[in-house]
Amino acid sequence: MTAPQDTHRPELFINRELSWLQFNRRVLHEALDERTPLLDKLKFSAIFSNNLDEFFMVRVAALKHQVEASVSKLSPDGLSPQQQLQKLRAELAPSVLVQHQQFQREFRPQLAEHGVLVLDYGELNRSQQQYLEEYFHARIFPVLTPLAVDPSHPFPYISNLSLNLGVVVLDEESQEPQFARVKVPKLLPRFIELPLESRRSRKPLVWMGVPLEQVIGHHLSTLFPGMTMLSWHPFRVTRDADIALREDEADDLLLAIEQELRKRRLGGSVVRLEVSDDMPESVREILMDGMRLEPQDVYALPGLLGLNNLMELYGLPLPELKEEPWSPIVPRRLRRSQLTERMVPDEDWEDIFSIIRQRDLLVHHPYESFSASVEQFVAQAAVDPQVLAIKMTLYRTSGDSPIVRSLMLAAENGKQVLALVELKARFDEENNIHWARKLEQSGVHVVYGIVGLKTHTKIVLVVRQERQSLRRYVHIGTGNYNPKTARLYTDLGLLSSNEALGADLSDLFNYLTGYSKQRSYRSLLVAPVTLRTRMMALIDREIEHAKAGRSAHIIAKMNSLVDPRIITKLYEASQAGVVIQLVVRGVCCIRPGLPGISETVSVISVIGRYLEHSRIFWFLNGGEEQVFVGSADWMTRNLDRRVEAVVPIEDAQLVEELKEILRIYLADNRQVWELDAQGEYHQRRPTSVDTEFSAQRILTERVQVSNHI
Repeated sequence: MTAPQDTHRPELFINRELSWLQFNRRVLHEALDERTPLLDKLKFSAIFSNNLDEFFMVRVAALKHQVEASVSKLSPDGLSPQQQLQKLRAELAPSVLVQHQQFQREFRPQLAEHGVLVLDYGELNRSQQQYLEEYFHARIFPVLTPLAVDPSHPFPYISNLSLNLGVVVLDEESQEPQFARVKVPKLLPRFIELPLESRRSRKPLVWMGVPLEQVIGHHLSTLFPGMTMLSWHPFRVTRDADIALREDEADDLLLAIEQELRKRRLGGSVVRLEVSDDMPESVREILMDGMRLEPQDVYALPGLLGLNNLMELYGLPLPELKEEPWSPIVPRRLRRSQLTERMVPDEDWEDIFSIIRQRDLLVHHPYESFSASVEQFVAQAAVDPQVLAIKMTLYRTSGDSPIVRSLMLAAENGKQVLALVELKARFDEENNIHWARKLEQSGVHVVYGIVGLKTHTKIVLVVRQERQSLRRYVHIGTGNYNPKTARLYTDLGLLSSNEALGADLSDLFNYLTGYSKQRSYRSLLVAPVTLRTRMMALIDREIEHAKAGRSAHIIAKMNSLVDPRIITKLYEASQAGVVIQLVVRGVCCIRPGLPGISETVSVISVIGRYLEHSRIFWFLNGGEEQVFVGSADWMTRNLDRRVEAVVPIEDAQLVEELKEILRIYLADNRQVWELDAQGEYHQRRPTSVDTEFSAQRILTERVQVSNHI
């Protein structure tokens, strides 16, 4: 037998930040793929830009802080913060250039073929220019504020993610060029629509517009009377937007988060400057000096900046240029349980609790309806006179959440209602503060979790009086209680009346709200208490099966695989002969297929219409299979610094259902990318259109068949 290899060496780990760039490059590829409908290409390009904004605001900002603080600690793959920044720049610049060139060279001509004209100001005829001149004076000019930069006017504050114009004017008296900044208002549409009748064309027009910054740029003389306009140049700024909070020093967590949000609005240090590639070096130097930037912080790009605004064009009413719309299906078992505010239950109506009592129910979003399952579960609990208490966690929710309204109604109906609102959910802090206050005003008991931990778990507990005893009903999911993302993300949720699960959730809520130091649970795997040790033990069990000559197999689906200890354990399992198949959407730091290290490990990533968000962990266990679903990825933060819940699936039929879902993902040849040992991804391609197998499409068709649609 070959001697075990050292699996802690830096070269065995893929850099986390570089792996994330690979993920975002796969997102961009959907915008480049000729098989993607045209408006969906724009959508993926916008998502690529939005992803990058967040990456710079959080991950790049953190690395820059480490460099400034002279942090010498290396990443698991052996890179210093400075080396990581250098590699990120080298890897990122070509992708961003491709994105911007694609919009100029491909998207705009292709859109024009379908009657959508994204015009430059210089292409307009006189009547169109006249229309925009009137529009500028009526709708834009009143909200603009030019800010001069000179000895009496210090360099102005440039807000995060703002699009701006750097303006160079000539003072007619001194004949000295002067610099000023004009902010492009965020409250106005990025693309100003033109009347269709103002342009003749052989092709029928659907929409026609001009970028807002060009409309402003061509009317800047109005802002600078008495000056000669020399030039104007768009630029865009990204700032550090992460929240640094010492919870142990915060007397009032809600107040502390609000104070930090005010700091975020003011903005941290600038981490990226995007400029038009025709900006003169003299103007670029003014911006760099004013914001204390180095050349590596500047990205010079052709065409329009801020392509995240392409989502405005995605909204055009051209369904033939998008994926066919999908309406989530009401699960067959729940069809008789649907209850609306105006509906009076009749003899055919069956409450959702009696359905769950019959057998556990697994729901798969967005293929199956979130509103008809999870929202119905909470809504019926809110009005059911037999329900005594509702407890749930809210990590991210929408601004108009039916679940939040149901919790308020439940409190008004005299039920004991607890909502654990995670105030530290990144970029949703403000929204969560708003809903926390609304919930408190309606009588809901609101708590904010445990100091030092984010509460990321997705759980609901309903306590119901039934005859002479209490029965607990639970929902344990992989996704947020957000009806909007439930249509865009793939997630799983278990609805159950299992007694052990109900008792576990009672203990977990006591842990979250009181002084409980619960260290063990009957069924649940809970982070940061038991999840890591149980996951390691489950992998160890497969290792023992392999060493005993039995088949050993692990299939795990998640968003990210980063934790060095889990990766090292997977290497150990591979060396023992365990077959390991990983479906990892985003960051993945394991190297599959290394001789003597990870020969039995394979990794795929699915990038498609829906954001893959479900987590499934399947273990062969010598033929006595075990499968789990839950909120946690195999990341150090999920295992050690967050409250997570992963639930074992006991129902044999549901185990088979989850195995089939995993099998479908593993067989995909349309939107799957395979990771190689060098850290590069390669997209699978079907041999013909007839052999194309898209997991997301198959799952859509499958739910229609299983629900007799």
